[in-house]
Amino acid sequence: MSSIFLLMLISSTISIARSEVTPLRVFAKIPRNASEERQQVDDSTDSDLKIFYYDQNLDHFTFTPKSYMTFQQRYAIQSKHWADGFICHDNGPRLKALLVYIEHRYYGTSMPFGSGKEALKNASTLGYLNSAQALADYAAILLHVKEKYSADHSPIIVIGGSYGGMLAAWFRLKYPHIALGALASSAPLLYFQDTLPKHGYYYIVTKVFKETNESCYNTIRKSWEEIDRVAVKPNGLLILSKKFRICNTLNNTFELKNFLDTIYASAAQYNSNQYPVASLCEAINNGVNSENDLLGQIFAGVVYDRGNRSCYPLSVQPTEDSIAWKWQTCSEIVLPIGHDEQDTMFQTEPFRMDIKIDRCKLQYGVPPRPHWVTAYYGIQDVKLILRRFGSNIIFSNGLLDPYSVGGILEDISATIVALTTPEGSHCRDIVLKNVDDPEWLLLQRKKEIEIIVSWITSYKRDLRDFNTL
Repeated sequence: MSSIFLLMLISSTISIARSEVTPLRVFAKIPRNASEERQQVDDSTDSDLKIFYYDQNLDHFTFTPKSYMTFQQRYAIQSKHWADGFICHDNGPRLKALLVYIEHRYYGTSMPFGSGKEALKNASTLGYLNSAQALADYAAILLHVKEKYSADHSPIIVIGGSYGGMLAAWFRLKYPHIALGALASSAPLLYFQDTLPKHGYYYIVTKVFKETNESCYNTIRKSWEEIDRVAVKPNGLLILSKKFRICNTLNNTFELKNFLDTIYASAAQYNSNQYPVASLCEAINNGVNSENDLLGQIFAGVVYDRGNRSCYPLSVQPTEDSIAWKWQTCSEIVLPIGHDEQDTMFQTEPFRMDIKIDRCKLQYGVPPRPHWVTAYYGIQDVKLILRRFGSNIIFSNGLLDPYSVGGILEDISATIVALTTPEGSHCRDIVLKNVDDPEWLLLQRKKEIEIIVSWITSYKRDLRDFNTL
């Protein structure tokens, strides 16, 4: 038993307008340096990564003729020690790890129905895009890989961040016979209608800005009314468009506010020594072009965040990935994120489920199921349920991450552990190692590895005891 398989749900970021959901890391991604081959390759190859395609079932849960349709699901294997992240770059030799990256259905090239155009065209084809199908995909491929490498008794650890972290935790709960354990980083498992956190996403955004620089916080807080004041002037929207160098003239103030909202939310979510909120605030504080030019200060923040451009687009052409994610947020991943009264850096605009349902029905012809995730994965009373039925999960959360309000922040049992870092941001523990990583981050990663090693040690002991019976 020489190999550990690590299913790495490496996430890429796509930003959705706040009318749908704030930025969330979404989908598993094959590393860029993978070489693409449809045939199996010998384990002794010197290539870092090899890509394969698996004939995946369209529908794992019915036995209708259509369910037996297949699509090519892409996955990558690295049989040498990984050099793209903290787990195996630093600990590959110790863990003797084989890495498996599996692309989420409907993302990248893993498209049913032959193409993204067909797969994403309406609810009839998009209906096969959901977390339960994705987990079943992972199970099928991992069992296939274990058979391919004759590694029946090699333990599997699943790792993911954000939505990928949710998938990692859910996979351990639904497929405990396949995954020995899971590391779920920045996974907002409790951010659903049935398990609403006390405070919301924008409470943390507000807190981060206020504690970082109160002057900056006050400038942003006052800017929303100033935008409204200018907008009602004759040609007010044109004035604002020129002020912020918007590529196309604004149709309403929401477009501008949403653009700015995304900048602030992203800054808080990924706040670190590489992307500090403090630097954004410094740009805002120093951005006065003339006396009392509040919006000039705000625009200076835009320039800092987006670079000095001739004009700034408010939206980008939808990608296949963003279309797929929008469907998921309109079907089962319905995060009730809004601006509540305590989110004092923003104008109050609470989340309304009735509006969400109407928008989703208008676009897809079917309403979302906001209670399905909590029913299917059993997280209504998370402490009791996980204590009785769960084990071997690490929930890691940086408390500067706005999604941490929906995370599991306390130990539930000896083997379901919460690691929280007051200075941590979104998924920071599982991103690339950096020479500037602070000591607390190094210690967090070390602790995660120690816990994973303890699971593997216990598994090996159980396996030896079983074999001596």
